[in-house]
Amino acid sequence: TPQGLFVSAFAAGLEVGFTLFLSGMVLTLLHGHIPDYLMHIFLALSYPIGFIFVIIGRSELFTEHTTLAVIPVLRGSASYKSLLRLWGIIYLGNLVGGYLMAFILTAIGSSMDIISQDAFKYLAHHMVKYDWLVILGSSIIAGWLMGQLSWLVTSSQETISRIAVVILVTSLIGLGGLHHSIVGSIEVFAGVLASGISWMDYIHFQFWTTVGNIIGGVVFVSVIKFSTIRLSEKKKHHKKPVDKNAK
Repeated sequence: TPQGLFVSAFAAGLEVGFTLFLSGMVLTLLHGHIPDYLMHIFLALSYPIGFIFVIIGRSELFTEHTTLAVIPVLRGSASYKSLLRLWGIIYLGNLVGGYLMAFILTAIGSSMDIISQDAFKYLAHHMVKYDWLVILGSSIIAGWLMGQLSWLVTSSQETISRIAVVILVTSLIGLGGLHHSIVGSIEVFAGVLASGISWMDYIHFQFWTTVGNIIGGVVFVSVIKFSTIRLSEKKKHHKKPVDKNAK
């Protein structure tokens, strides 16, 4: 049901926010004590935690559905209207859950001295400091990787192998500093709450990141993989049967 889908997406927005929780603590504890390149690696290794909670817990994350939900439309078994409706519900649920998580972390993190306000500002600034074309290109690659992750997770049978795939792909997104429309939304919104980022910066970031994630997931994964599958099916269909009576 739409209500159940929204609740699951809302939960995903909350859960993926634990990436900001861990990244913020790592940055607060280690910033200024280790070289910048090590800090970058530690932050990248912190990135997968929220995705593990979401994907293994089977909550609904928008960047997964930009890939998987397109396949029925390409096959003709679902309409574009139903796809946009599905995307809209999940996207809204993810954002609302993410906003709540950002509010909780900025309020409690600073009060408990586990995440500094400067950490929120630092993470947000590193998302919004680029021109729109750079953000778009970065988010296309991130959407491409998330689309690959969706396919790999569905092909993995065991929980351990799924976790390994999630860590492999999402840490690559973190290491590259790529733009993800949900995790990035939480990071930048927290920066707004910490008075380090303007609302216009957030809107600019969110728009181009969402567009890029959709392009990356749909064009570079769904369409290409679907085309490959259709070609394979056509080859099997047109393959001539073997004549058992032939000598």
